[in-house]
Amino acid sequence: MPMEGKTRPILDRFVVFEGLDGAGTTTQLGMIDSALARAGVPHWITFEPSTHPAGRLVRQVLRGEVGACPETLARLFSADRHEHIQGKGGIIEHLREGEVVICDRYIFSSLAYQGVACGPELPRLLNAGFPLPELLVYFDLPSAVAMKRVESREEREIFETLSMQERVRSAYEASLLEFADSGMRILRVDATRSVAEVGASILEAVQGLASRPDTL
Repeated sequence: MPMEGKTRPILDRFVVFEGLDGAGTTTQLGMIDSALARAGVPHWITFEPSTHPAGRLVRQVLRGEVGACPETLARLFSADRHEHIQGKGGIIEHLREGEVVICDRYIFSSLAYQGVACGPELPRLLNAGFPLPELLVYFDLPSAVAMKRVESREEREIFETLSMQERVRSAYEASLLEFADSGMRILRVDATRSVAEVGASILEAVQGLASRPDTL
């Protein structure tokens, strides 16, 4: 199978957070938002599934409120992602305005989660045309630790089981290897560390992107 990403465009100042459920991406998204605001860095914080109609439907499926086969869910993620990137007020528009864009989850989640749920071929096909971020931050966390964190939540999603998280973690690792030579920077952070320690590592990397002239 050919290596992913070698011919994909890379979007400058686009940062993506990835990891298992419970890895802490949402917490760190809020922290980096506050830190960049204090530093006066123009930025936009976003997430997938998005707030577009397709994204709202995806969240209903993930909560178990709406039934959908795995292949349908993979297509819904892809449709939502396209609108999130190319649509009005989306990622491309914010990057062109000179902002740093930080997104909680992107194509790598689809390659991992949907790759496990319906096999790798369809997610690879659906996500083949999307550009890469300049920086991918991968929150590395053992599956058992991730599930312990998830179990404290009031609401659970359909993929939040230990067996699923173990398979997804393996899929993430395989995906990181495939994208290793893509030109995208990959920052692996130990998500078992304290929130402050993880945040410091991420902030340093993001501030480095923000200090460069706009090249989009």
